[in-house]
Amino acid sequence: MSFNIALSGVAAAQKDLDVTSNNIANVNTVGFKESRAEFGDVYASSLLAGGKTKVGDGVLTQQVAQQFSQGSLQFTNTALDLAITGNGFFATVPEINSRDYSFTRSGQFKLNEDNFVVNSNGDNLLGFPVNKDGTSASVALSTTQPVRIPDSSGSPQATSEVDIRMNLPAAEAGKDPELFDPDDPLTYNSATSVTVYDSLGDSHVMTYYYIKDQNASNEWYVASAVDGEMVDLVNSDGSNADPTVSTNAVGPAGSEVAAARMRFSAGGDFIGLDAPDGNPVQKIQTEALGPGILLNGSDDSQQITIDFNLRTDQATPNEPTQFASTFEVTSLEQDGLPVGRLTGIDIGADGLVRATFSNGTSEPIVRVALARFANEQGLTQESSTQWKESIESGEALAGEATTGTFGEINSSALEQANVNLTTELIDLIIAQRNFQASSKALEANNQLNQTILNIR
Repeated sequence: MSFNIALSGVAAAQKDLDVTSNNIANVNTVGFKESRAEFGDVYASSLLAGGKTKVGDGVLTQQVAQQFSQGSLQFTNTALDLAITGNGFFATVPEINSRDYSFTRSGQFKLNEDNFVVNSNGDNLLGFPVNKDGTSASVALSTTQPVRIPDSSGSPQATSEVDIRMNLPAAEAGKDPELFDPDDPLTYNSATSVTVYDSLGDSHVMTYYYIKDQNASNEWYVASAVDGEMVDLVNSDGSNADPTVSTNAVGPAGSEVAAARMRFSAGGDFIGLDAPDGNPVQKIQTEALGPGILLNGSDDSQQITIDFNLRTDQATPNEPTQFASTFEVTSLEQDGLPVGRLTGIDIGADGLVRATFSNGTSEPIVRVALARFANEQGLTQESSTQWKESIESGEALAGEATTGTFGEINSSALEQANVNLTTELIDLIIAQRNFQASSKALEANNQLNQTILNIR
């Protein structure tokens, strides 16, 4: 019997050495959780045995329990390096359409050739779909989807309105509007341009020409061209596109273009805007640009509204002015967008992934999903610092970071192994001494048995 007791001690010490060695070997493994060998004594007795004189039957390894304490964070320069501070696991699947969930604390993620976020094993990171305002559409594990970062921002947006603010020089000499020629700078006073976009996201240059009327004080004509082609300005209802019947037509007979008229007070304040037919309006717009300008198959019915921020009741800083100063454009903005290319990724503490694009836009993409378990130590261990759900762990409960008992997600950071190397080296010495002591017990038992065999 004493042989078996000593042998169980050797086996337990060997198990302790194995566990400690594994902890030391993974001291630099991201997301690794150290293990602890837990032992129990063994007693076997019958119904009528004397309990006071019973000797134990050795030691038994009850469990190798992983310790899910927080590891320290190592900060990096990669946005897709993720670390969880607090409770929770990242959820991954081996294939896009798979539901074979694995759970990990290792956040070394990257993009694959299809722009899916994957770990070093090629497993896909899962996230919750989000609405346009960034709120999660669902927080159930069954509705998660592989996180994919688009390389473009989706559909372009055609320009529908241009906002202009500028100062027109009051000291400029007036011009004859019938002599206006966009190719001759001497026939107009000032010009400015802005890039606008069609329905396909293609860019076009829209130019505005300002002609001070020599026949009327403090009044200016505004004519427009797109990609060098003159376009008529029309009323807000689309009427009066024919420059031959427009009150505010400019250019020589036979090539007139319908223009708008800006009126200023003697103090230089913007007091009125007249449509081509002479009627006052708040805004003006171009006629449909047509296939003659939009040659790429985009929507040729596109019209662009020009907003001068007119307030007839009072002067405002947003309106054009006519002061004795140089021509100066103080604001020139349009609401169109080209197709944007991905320029950056930002991941918040709540797991919301927001992408920024070259067209100046940003949009929420997905929210990284977290999962927790009632009994983390009941998880089934897998290689590559991954775990599987088991009966002992309970079902995976999905949720958003920073809500409930879930921790927060740190972007550009990795959770280091929670192994204390100093403690492990001390445990290694203790396990070695235990092994030696149990081996000594085996040796003593062997000597006693040898002595008995040598009795004559």
